[in-house]
Amino acid sequence: MPDLLVSLYSAKLAELKERADIVGASLRPALPPELHLVVGWVREQFSENWASEVAVAFCRQPVACLIAVEDGKLLGFACYDTTARGFFGPTGVAPEARGKGIGLALFSACLQTMKALGHVYAVIGDAGPVDFYARTAGAIAIPAPDKGIYEGMLKSKPK
Repeated sequence: MPDLLVSLYSAKLAELKERADIVGASLRPALPPELHLVVGWVREQFSENWASEVAVAFCRQPVACLIAVEDGKLLGFACYDTTARGFFGPTGVAPEARGKGIGLALFSACLQTMKALGHVYAVIGDAGPVDFYARTAGAIAIPAPDKGIYEGMLKSKPK
């Protein structure tokens, strides 16, 4: 999967924010006392590798992990500045909450936060849903002959 580049000054991001604003779940930065809950949830739902990246997000000031919560239940998360500065991800939504725009809203909120922190571009490393990112944020593939930062990374078994 390619790395993607998103301009945080693209007009597409205003459209993305409008679409994201109608999501019913509450989006907010995770709080330090929630580290064990969020990291454990990510480990159970996704992977040990992603849990490690989320743990790094909690070491940032401010915490670089946004969460979606509804009725006291964690529905999704999105991180930035974890594997490298300027990187978006990882991000994920609980299976039962998919298709409700939560992932879109978390993506939008992270990009807005990254822009507010002074980033001009966001890199989506080893992007999975390339078409989604291209369509919603105007992301483009970064031409590179190899896999970039994730080349040769040790991986845990997927869930």
